[in-house]
Amino acid sequence: MDGNTELLNYIYQNSQMGVRTIEQLLKIAEDKDFANLLKIQEEEYKKLNETAVKLLNESGHEEKEIGAMAKVSAYMSINMKTLADKSPSHIADMLIQGSTMGIIDATKIMNEYAEADTAIMELADKLLKTEQNNIEELKKFL
Repeated sequence: MDGNTELLNYIYQNSQMGVRTIEQLLKIAEDKDFANLLKIQEEEYKKLNETAVKLLNESGHEEKEIGAMAKVSAYMSINMKTLADKSPSHIADMLIQGSTMGIIDATKIMNEYAEADTAIMELADKLLKTEQNNIEELKKFL
């Protein structure tokens, strides 16, 4: 696969994991304001995901799904980490850690594929900014 496809698949998988994680957490979150923030973040991830799929399809490629083991592992991890503490503070902490990892990974892959098409780099940058904004919004619940 070329750099454009690799970067788009990264954006697709990252945003897909964001959507799945938030969907799972919305079933747990009891605080209305916190749940509203999660819904806003979910919509941002969905937009990024849809754009990545569109660009992949336009270039003749299909999206590369997240592996089954990664999905199960993430699901189990969320369940275990929220078993004893479902507070907005604890969930915000978990999400901040995930978004921080996302920022690191996005920065690395953007550096690796710095020659990718402008539209794809702009989408990757939008993902990066979304993760940064998510952290700032989540800090209010710590």
